[in-house]
Amino acid sequence: MDLLRHLRHFVVVAHELHFGRAAELLGMAQPPLSQSIQRLERELTVELFDRSRRQVRLTTAGELLLGEAEELLAGEGRLRNLMGQIRAGELGVLRAGVPPETPAVTLRALLDGLTTRAPGLDVELHELTTAEQVRMLTERTLDVGLVHHPVTADGLRFGAPVDVPLGVLLPRTSPLARGREVTLASLADLDLVAAPRATAPGWHDHLLVLCRQHGWRPSRVRPARNPEFLFGLVLAGGGVAVEPATVARREPRIAWRPIADAPLAKRTSAAWPDRSAHPAASMFGQLAAEVLAAAEPAPAAPAETSVPAARPWPVLFDTTG
Repeated sequence: MDLLRHLRHFVVVAHELHFGRAAELLGMAQPPLSQSIQRLERELTVELFDRSRRQVRLTTAGELLLGEAEELLAGEGRLRNLMGQIRAGELGVLRAGVPPETPAVTLRALLDGLTTRAPGLDVELHELTTAEQVRMLTERTLDVGLVHHPVTADGLRFGAPVDVPLGVLLPRTSPLARGREVTLASLADLDLVAAPRATAPGWHDHLLVLCRQHGWRPSRVRPARNPEFLFGLVLAGGGVAVEPATVARREPRIAWRPIADAPLAKRTSAAWPDRSAHPAASMFGQLAAEVLAAAEPAPAAPAETSVPAARPWPVLFDTTG
């Protein structure tokens, strides 16, 4: 027997004390409503209504049941609402990963957005490389992450990608910083300062291939896991980095110049398991795309030169999911 359904019928009849009006409120015919109340009475082995007079009245059992039934139905409503919030990703714990180089302002915008969209969601944010995130997503010890493409892993779904234009980081005292753009071939005598390959193998290999295709074969790749170490290696001379313009803004002695002959872009998107995903994963992915896109405005031209014509940054990766 569907006890909750019969109790809902009972509560409406108990308030109206009229089967006809109760049936109308419930959107059903009166005979099925009467049958529902009779079945509930048989199930509970009590009479809930006194039908001996022309006016329907609650029996003692009916009066006592009314309060209990209303409380039970209210509890059911709270339970359904709670489960609905969980399905929508508005409650629970979300284990999310972000790259170590993510700027503080981007993290703040991401966390503020999550608080606004899902105030009841508890977000555990972890600083993880792309390789670490892919491994943990596969192992289901992470719910969602922000990864740098290309990513070769089975069982993952990807959110909307954001392509960030890349340029060359070099000391402001470098002769190459005098122009408004640099070519990769002009970097032939310099080393490449980049994150270790183990942090994002797909992106690392892709970058080296593109550099070689445009005339730059770095004799050495100097690993740098965090921006401060990267700045130190670049300022020491002999090496340059290929990064977004926002990275250069952290260090006034570093200049950022777009690449003239090979406009590059780094693609970043959210990633999460394609099966039994956390309900908030797709929401996180959409919000992350909005935040990343807003955090990377078009790079400004060097102050001493005129503003170059807008460049259409190409999509370098095909991410589907």
